[in-house]
Amino acid sequence: MTDNTDTSYQQRTSARRLVLFSLLFVALTAAGLYTVYDQFAGRSISFDTRLVSPQTLLAVTALLLVYFISDGLRLHYTLRALGHRLPFFVIFRLVFINLFFSNVTPMATGGGFAQIWYLHRHGVPVGRATAATTIRTVLAVLFIFSLTPVFLLTLSTFDDISITGDIGFALAILILLYLAFFIILLFRTRWLITPLSCLLRTLNRWHFISDIRHQHWQFKARREMLRFSHSFSDYLQGRPLFVILSVLFTAVFLLSLFSFPALLIYSLGYKVDYLVSVGLLVVTTFIMYFSPTPGASGISEGVFGSFFTGILSGNHLILVIVSWRLITIYLGMTIGLVVLQRELINSRRKSG
Repeated sequence: MTDNTDTSYQQRTSARRLVLFSLLFVALTAAGLYTVYDQFAGRSISFDTRLVSPQTLLAVTALLLVYFISDGLRLHYTLRALGHRLPFFVIFRLVFINLFFSNVTPMATGGGFAQIWYLHRHGVPVGRATAATTIRTVLAVLFIFSLTPVFLLTLSTFDDISITGDIGFALAILILLYLAFFIILLFRTRWLITPLSCLLRTLNRWHFISDIRHQHWQFKARREMLRFSHSFSDYLQGRPLFVILSVLFTAVFLLSLFSFPALLIYSLGYKVDYLVSVGLLVVTTFIMYFSPTPGASGISEGVFGSFFTGILSGNHLILVIVSWRLITIYLGMTIGLVVLQRELINSRRKSG
């Protein structure tokens, strides 16, 4: 009876947090859009029917399919390299669940936990699921972090920014810290066992977890961390075809993601330099990685507006920002919420 009460309480608490983060996401998004409207768009906005023309909708739909499919395939082949194979419909449901959670939790933390929970429900051990989602993230990070300095140094948009000054120093520190964390996580996983063990002891000392749960979680945490440690070497030693395909589809996923602004701008009749548009979005995405707000809400809109203000007229700037976020974030989040509800309902039926 106590376990059921605890579970019910935890579910209610999680639901409240999710609602709170969702409201925060909406509020920060509105604040970001207003800032762009006030500071960069000259308080001008107008709808342009060219964005909903059949040609534009067809092109956006095609690119969106590439975006979602490549996102699923990059995880699929990462799992295959680790020796796990899940049905495609399971993988693609996870794409949308991840989109929902990663955009309503700060620093995208919920996305990782949601993926691990989902994969574990479908038979993948926690350590292997953690490794698969981490490797998928690391591959994307390596692409983005490698390209960001190149675009910062070559695009004229950043000519007024001194890369060798304070911004350059801060950029270098952020990149080094981020990469150092993943290097330790992947190559020196055992170093993290002691801090994790101390955290669990602290939770037990403060009576957040019982003695029995503390002992159980200590054992499980050590076991899964060791599994995770072995998983990355297993990935590198996996079938070369699967490793190559996981990297290839990561590149396709990112290229499709970075192509949406160029497509929207072109559909509005602008002569857009594709490489410049992609470069600006790479840097925007890089900044979003360090945003403490849910889904980089507010910050992503503001950064995008400041970068693209020299390309778009004021009345189109807000329109393109909303369209870009609608296609790449809001649509996937909505689908993810529906998929998540179905998963939770099925989970309750099985447990009942």
